[in-house]
Amino acid sequence: MNIAYFLHPKQSVAYLYEDSTLRQGLEKMRHHGYSAVPVVTRQGRYVGTVSEGDFLWRLLPEKGAPCPCSIKDLERLRIRDILKKDSYPPVAITVSIEELVTSAMNQNFIPVVDDLNNFIGIVTRRDIICRLAEETGEGSPSLQKKIV
Repeated sequence: MNIAYFLHPKQSVAYLYEDSTLRQGLEKMRHHGYSAVPVVTRQGRYVGTVSEGDFLWRLLPEKGAPCPCSIKDLERLRIRDILKKDSYPPVAITVSIEELVTSAMNQNFIPVVDDLNNFIGIVTRRDIICRLAEETGEGSPSLQKKIV
């Protein structure tokens, strides 16, 4: 099975640029209601995923530093400043379905990149579960609507 079947292309996915401000990131996540969003460079390379927790941890004061809680402070910080490395590792478009399922066990969505590490979209855990349910005969329209 080709994972392109599951792919939500980049143009239909909310993502942030690494040089976006924390305020812009929070606004985009709030607008879309997501708990995590892929982060890319201006050239389209995938650099990581930022989550609500990343924002919250950044708002806590670091050792000996003041808490950056004003809007002005949030305008000075960039998304790249709060990214944790190795969270939401991407997969190649050529990945096997078994590897995709393994990744989905740990992530709500799996970022997909091409051979040059350019972000091309995401695969959601929900889509994988619905497809596997269909293949095993467990899938029905009512089941697909209930899966969150």
